[in-house]
Amino acid sequence: MKKSSLISIAVFASASALLLAGCSAAGSGSGSTDSAAARACIILPDTASSPRWESGDRPALEKAFTDAGFASDIQNAQGDESKYATIADQQLAKGCGVMILVDYNSAGVQVAAKAKAQGIPVIAYDRPITGADYYVSFDNEAVGGLEGQAILDGLKAAGKDPATAKVVYVGGDPKDGNAKMFHDGADAVMAAAGIKPVFETPGTWDGATAGTAFEQAYTSLGGDIDAVWVANDTNAAAVIAVLDKNGKTLPVSGQDASIAGLQNVLLGKQTTTVYKPFTLEAKAASDLAISLLKGDKPTVDKKLADGTPYVAVVPINVGPDKVETVVTAGDAKAADICTSAVAAACATYGVK
Repeated sequence: MKKSSLISIAVFASASALLLAGCSAAGSGSGSTDSAAARACIILPDTASSPRWESGDRPALEKAFTDAGFASDIQNAQGDESKYATIADQQLAKGCGVMILVDYNSAGVQVAAKAKAQGIPVIAYDRPITGADYYVSFDNEAVGGLEGQAILDGLKAAGKDPATAKVVYVGGDPKDGNAKMFHDGADAVMAAAGIKPVFETPGTWDGATAGTAFEQAYTSLGGDIDAVWVANDTNAAAVIAVLDKNGKTLPVSGQDASIAGLQNVLLGKQTTTVYKPFTLEAKAASDLAISLLKGDKPTVDKKLADGTPYVAVVPINVGPDKVETVVTAGDAKAADICTSAVAAACATYGVK
């Protein structure tokens, strides 16, 4: 996959915080892919919160383990806590050398406990899980900080004073540990500029629910809003739909560099989207897991507040002039972004 030098330098520099220490006790894994001790068991959360899980993370993780000579069992819980538990039980019964879990509504907590009771190391991937041995994700407070800065930049461009601006917060699902970090990172930046939210909607990762909640907020405030901090692109698209219906364009934040998010950025309806190249997050997680499968004892130089070793990958802010970098990196296709409604904007910003 082709990577721009900007992305390679920014993200791989942070991934280098992972220090793989210790000597291998198990060799390269070649020829041992049928052994339970050489199998990576991976559970993805759903297909609704982001298209990345199936279209991005699954193939990237699968390829990494195959290339390293290890087997992988990757399954998706499809947004069902019971299915998540069932998948885990089946994987553990078959045998795992390491587990990589993307949490869903805290379903990963019990799975992590079961795995650790069997002596299987657990990597919490993208979302923190209580009791995990390691956590691999983007620097989530930095993600929020970039979102908060996007709101400040949008207000400045609109000639609005942040200290008096009326900003609505549309956050993520509070059951997802990352949601608080996104919120706190964004709020720290905005609060420093004098912003106090006039309304905070109940957190969710469901776009339709977020849109309904924002519309209620919009109505209750009589449309007197200057900006909307939104935790991700899916929710941002729902917020923008409400603003479009009311003939308004306001500073709106987001993350994931989704097709809809990139389109809204190009159209000037979303100030920026925070780009988190999933391939590089997958590389950080698979590198760590492969080291564990080889019998190494990895150490990392950063920790969460609860002491969990944390491999943090640096996110990238993408405004309209940076959308092409996402395409160049191979994480979006110009043909998908540049539909008829966006074609002129693509031409303006060199997306091809």
